[in-house]
Amino acid sequence: MTRLPMQAFAAFIGLDWADATHAVCLQAAGSDTRESSLLEHTPEAIDAWARALRHRFGGQPIAVCLELTTGPIVSALRTHDFLVLFPVNALTVAKYRQAFTPSRAKDDPSDAELQLELLLKHRDKLQVLTPQGATMRTLDQLVGFRRRVVEDKVRLTNRLTSALKNYFPQVLSWFSDKDTTIFCDFLSQWPTFKAVHQARRATLERFFRQHHVQTRVIAPRIQAIKSASPLTTDEGVITPHVCLVRALVAQLRATLQAIEDFDRAIAQLAPTHPDFALFQALPGAGPVFAPRLLVAFGEQRDRYASASELQQYAGIAPVTERSGNTCWVHWRLQCPKFLRQTFVEWAGASIRHSFWARAYYAQQRAKGSTHQAATRALAFKWIRILYRCWQTNTPYDESTYLNALARRGSPLIRYLASIS
Repeated sequence: MTRLPMQAFAAFIGLDWADATHAVCLQAAGSDTRESSLLEHTPEAIDAWARALRHRFGGQPIAVCLELTTGPIVSALRTHDFLVLFPVNALTVAKYRQAFTPSRAKDDPSDAELQLELLLKHRDKLQVLTPQGATMRTLDQLVGFRRRVVEDKVRLTNRLTSALKNYFPQVLSWFSDKDTTIFCDFLSQWPTFKAVHQARRATLERFFRQHHVQTRVIAPRIQAIKSASPLTTDEGVITPHVCLVRALVAQLRATLQAIEDFDRAIAQLAPTHPDFALFQALPGAGPVFAPRLLVAFGEQRDRYASASELQQYAGIAPVTERSGNTCWVHWRLQCPKFLRQTFVEWAGASIRHSFWARAYYAQQRAKGSTHQAATRALAFKWIRILYRCWQTNTPYDESTYLNALARRGSPLIRYLASIS
């Protein structure tokens, strides 16, 4: 990344964003005077403000410090090429404010001034916002939005399970997966125990066959339906819960369809990126994790100076704290949670598809680590491997890695030999 000298900027701006208005603090180069103002959050107002700055400073570069890397205000400012954006972590501004305001008082205009001070005094610690290509930015948001919809699906199935337990618990044992179309269709057709218990066997059999249920499963399931007993016949319990279940089923249907739409869009877009092949062939990556890993690394290979830097940023590397004679290691709290989830969840999936990953996981468990700790340790090792593949644009090869471990006399090779 090219770092511009302070003299290259005609002015410096701290911008504290909000929903309706943004606080702005501006200081022209060579001046000690600071100008504070409020900027309305409308496309017209932002465009007029930027055009006025361009005219006032003759189109020279202007540095803008703000607490965002994405969002509507960032998108609006990026359309003006003379504005150079310097994102700063919101926690950094909060700690900076607290250092000078022990009372913890907060005000947007003063926050804009604090961001201006950070830009003027600590610009060597800040990096210019350099957006990735359109394909990567689109894919980044697609996988992120998909994850949110998946979380919505989990919430809906949990609420649906809770509601059914109050009046129709048997249906939960008849279907192992609640986030499926067949489960939604079943509850839509037979929302109560009485309704399904009165259904003809031929009707039930036709329903299951239409939903491609295995023949060997159909007869036992119908028998379970016919031999079951109701939990309650109290309409004061059944009627309101049926209304709730119908509402939740409708939302769950829409959520399942949305996930399919996201999967389709991701499957069409991800292969068009030249780096996708690096992640597609990874053990256990598949159609879900390959795009997420592609987004996790991105396309800017100078973004991380080392694998250790990525491990720390992703929250996989633990934090060590020392004070006097005390030293403790703990979970890294401040990190992009979805990025950490991506690495940890894929590491867990790789155990079933990678020989050395399965052995390493078993080795960690044998040492007394929990499943979560062992998976995080595996993710830590995977990042080092993938970082090298990413930097050299070399596809991962299991045999090549195992040979490298053997050449270095890795303890993992000795462990593999002891259990084989």
